[in-house]
Amino acid sequence: MKMAHLITNCSFSTSPAVQTFSSSPNYCRSVGQLQNSKSSNLSLKSCSRRQKKSYVTCASAAVQGQTQTPLTGSPQAYEHSSSKPKKVMVIGGDGYCGWATALHLSNKGYAVAIVDNLVRRLFDHQLGLDSLTPITSIQNRVRRWKSLTGKTIQLFIGDICDFEFLSEAFKSFEPDAAVHFGEQRSAPYSMIDRSRAVYTQHNNVIGTLNVLFAMKEYSEECHLVKLGTMGEYGTPNIDIEEGFITVTHNGRTDILPYPKQASSFYHLSKVHDSHNIAFTCKAWGIRATDLNQGVVYGVRTDETAMHEELSNRFDYDGVFGTALNRFCVQAAVGHPLTVYGKGGQTRGYLDIRDTVQCVELAIANPAKPGEFRVFNQFTEQFSVNELAKLVTAAGAKLGLEVQTKSVPNPRVEAEEHYYNAKHTKLIELGLVPHLLSDSLLDSLLNFAIQYKDRVDTAQIMPSVLWKKMGAKPRTVSV
Repeated sequence: MKMAHLITNCSFSTSPAVQTFSSSPNYCRSVGQLQNSKSSNLSLKSCSRRQKKSYVTCASAAVQGQTQTPLTGSPQAYEHSSSKPKKVMVIGGDGYCGWATALHLSNKGYAVAIVDNLVRRLFDHQLGLDSLTPITSIQNRVRRWKSLTGKTIQLFIGDICDFEFLSEAFKSFEPDAAVHFGEQRSAPYSMIDRSRAVYTQHNNVIGTLNVLFAMKEYSEECHLVKLGTMGEYGTPNIDIEEGFITVTHNGRTDILPYPKQASSFYHLSKVHDSHNIAFTCKAWGIRATDLNQGVVYGVRTDETAMHEELSNRFDYDGVFGTALNRFCVQAAVGHPLTVYGKGGQTRGYLDIRDTVQCVELAIANPAKPGEFRVFNQFTEQFSVNELAKLVTAAGAKLGLEVQTKSVPNPRVEAEEHYYNAKHTKLIELGLVPHLLSDSLLDSLLNFAIQYKDRVDTAQIMPSVLWKKMGAKPRTVSV
């Protein structure tokens, strides 16, 4: 998908009423690379700063014509005593989980703003990847949402690693809650080479620190809902608790943060985030909920299914694709399911419809000032082998001859292990899970079959090897 048309000279206009704010130099560099790069290598080098001041827009997508009645919810659903809807800033709202969440919250009556630097689209361009589903620009997305529902989603296009930009966004929107998806979220991406590892840690850790400082300075009552990962815990030979564990040592007992055993530079960045958030809750009285999310599957929510321009991205490649989504695409095109190693790797999984539901529950039931909560956000546990068997059986019902192939594991991880993670807190708040069913697998497979002509089979096999990672910048072949 070509993206150069989205932004020119780091500014754009989506409506007559547009405010401009100082933009991130990092974001402008990324856009320049997107417009001019002819290779797939992401070096993330600093470019010369040609301007003393760049600009980023904050805009509400104005659409002419009549509006339709929203699907569900109402602006009165979650109001303050001032009769104004609660304001939620969705950082990373152009991404897989962020886009679905922004639409869901808007549909439920929240006032929503998206903050994003669109760098995820840049990664696709530079690595030669593409979503299985065609996705339109973020500006077209919010315009279409406005035309269908009458609801406005504000846009703040810029980099949260630029504190000046982020400060202006916080001062302008004044969020009651900040949902933070705005991080490089791929373990394989963080393991391509040194530059990607450094980028991942800098982007994720500094970005989150900036969010914390912006909350302290401009939105003291704001509730941070941070998307963490179950990967922070690793695969210990004991039960995984929700964030904290009671330890008795030498006759003394304490409740301590659960030990972390991250397995990539991406997962390590999430561990650092959790520590920084916990510290600022204690030191500054920040209120925060850390959602340690499992592996997400699926693509459709009630909102993204309303129109093709609202479609969510669907990654199937070896860098950004998740296990079940990848298996469904592989089955659709007749490629053997790629089971890494022995296939006993067990993780928590959840439907993307439950991702948006969990975030909404966390917002509606906020942490107290100074409280650092941890919820394990998943609904079921599966091994890779179990997922492969489920997809094979579902494919057979559709007349697909699905084969499974064990491939050398590109990661450094236990391939057979104990895994039992607790996940009760969100259920107690009212989560009604969409469990993996035959009908859902059938829907996912049919969805993959519908778009199978867009599949680049060269992107299916893993190409990022944990043990082969080096300091030299690597061009990922396409």
